[in-house]
Amino acid sequence: MNTQSLIVVNGQRPCGAAHHYHGTVEQSIHRAIDAGYRIGCAVRLGSVPGSVIGYNISNFGRFSGASYPLLVETDYGIAKCSMREVSPA
Repeated sequence: MNTQSLIVVNGQRPCGAAHHYHGTVEQSIHRAIDAGYRIGCAVRLGSVPGSVIGYNISNFGRFSGASYPLLVETDYGIAKCSMREVSPA
C-alpha cells in the first residue's frame, strides 16, 4: 500500500444551520468495523482488489459517512464505499 500525504482543505457548510449527524456516521463506522472491515483489511470492489485505508467521517454531502463509511484504496485510486459494494478478499 502506498502512503501519500494528505492536504487539508478549509471549507464550510453551504447552509448556516449546523445539524448533528454524528450518531449515524459513528454507527455506520462501528457497523463496518464489527463486520470485519478494519483498516488494512483486503477487500474487493467487484473484481477490483483493494484495501480499507480509513473511514469516511463526513456527515453531510452526497457521499456521507452514514451511507459510505469505508475508504478503500485500489490501483485506480481511493473510493468511498458502502458495505454493500465491498466483499472480503
